[in-house]
Amino acid sequence: MSEPEVLARVEGALGHLTLNRPRSLNALTPTMIGDLHAALRDWADDPAVSAVLIDGAGDRGLCAGGDIKLLYAGIRGDSVVPLEFWTHEYRMNAAIAAFPKPFVAYMDGIVFGGGMGVSVHGSVRLVTARSSLAMPETAIGLAPDVGALYWYARMPGGLGTWAALTGARLGAGDALAAGLADLCWPVDGHAELVSRMRTGWVPRPVDGVAAPAASVTDADRAWIDDAYTRDTVDDIAAALAARPEPAAEASLALLRAMSPTAVKVTLAAVRRAATLTTVAEVLAQDLRVSSEFTRHPDLPEGIRAALIDRDRTPRWTPDRWEDVSDATVAAFFT
Repeated sequence: MSEPEVLARVEGALGHLTLNRPRSLNALTPTMIGDLHAALRDWADDPAVSAVLIDGAGDRGLCAGGDIKLLYAGIRGDSVVPLEFWTHEYRMNAAIAAFPKPFVAYMDGIVFGGGMGVSVHGSVRLVTARSSLAMPETAIGLAPDVGALYWYARMPGGLGTWAALTGARLGAGDALAAGLADLCWPVDGHAELVSRMRTGWVPRPVDGVAAPAASVTDADRAWIDDAYTRDTVDDIAAALAARPEPAAEASLALLRAMSPTAVKVTLAAVRRAATLTTVAEVLAQDLRVSSEFTRHPDLPEGIRAALIDRDRTPRWTPDRWEDVSDATVAAFFT
C-alpha cells in the first residue's frame, strides 16, 4: 500500500503534520487539503495536543504549492473542479489562521504558492538558511492566493507589491524582514525541534539562530520602493524604466513576461488586501479572483507553457497590459 499523502499523528503533546509527497515536492492535492483540515478540527479541542507542527517529507522543501497539473485537468473537465479545490483549500488556510493553539510551520527549503498557505498564517513561522518563499502565480496567468496577499500588502515600502507581481523568491533574511517569518532555525535542527515540541515546548524568536543576510539590499529597496509603490502598472513600468540600476531594468523585463491580465489584477488585489482587516477577508477575495481566472484563457495557457509542453513561451490574451482595461480588472472583484 502507498503511504498517506499527509502523515497526521499525536506525539506526546504535539500534533504533527507532515506533507508526504516528496517526489512532487509535497504539492497539495484535494485529499491532502481534506486531511489537513480534519486534523486541525480534531486537535483544536483535544486537551492532549498543546501545539501543532507542520513540515514536509524529503529534503527539498515544505511544499511547492497546489498540484498545478490537477488544476489544469480540472479546467479541462478531467479532474476536480478548480473552484471546489480552492474553496476547500482556502477554508483550510482560514482554519490555520484561526487555530486556537500554537501552530508552528517549519518552512525549510521551497515554500511556494499553496505552501505559503499552510505556513505563513501560523502563529510561529520558522525559516532556515535554505528557505525560499514565493508566490509565482502571475507567471502562469493567476494572481497570488491562499491569503498570502494579507501579508504581502503589509510588507514595508514596495516590497510586497514587487514580490506579488514578479514572483520574487525571498530567502530567510528577506522573509524575517518582510514579516513572513518569526525566527530562523538551524538547517540540521529539525529532529531537535520535533523532540522538544513533543514535551509541550514551543519555539520563540529568542530561540532562533542568526539568519543569512537579506538578499534584497538597501540599494534594491531604493528602486523597489520608488517603482512599486505607484498606483498603476503603467506608472510602475515608467518608474522602473527611469531608474539607472540594471536590477530595475531586469525587473521591468520580468514584469512584461508575466500574464498582463494577472499583473494588473494582482496589483488591484494587493492594494485591496491592504484595506482588509483579516486573513479570512483576503481569502474571500482570493476565491472571487481565482474563480474568475478559470474563465480566462491565460490560466490554462500559462500552465501549458510552464508544466505541460514546457516550451516557456505562453501566448497571453491580451499580450500587453496596456490592452487590459480597468473594466476587465474590476470584473475579477465583483
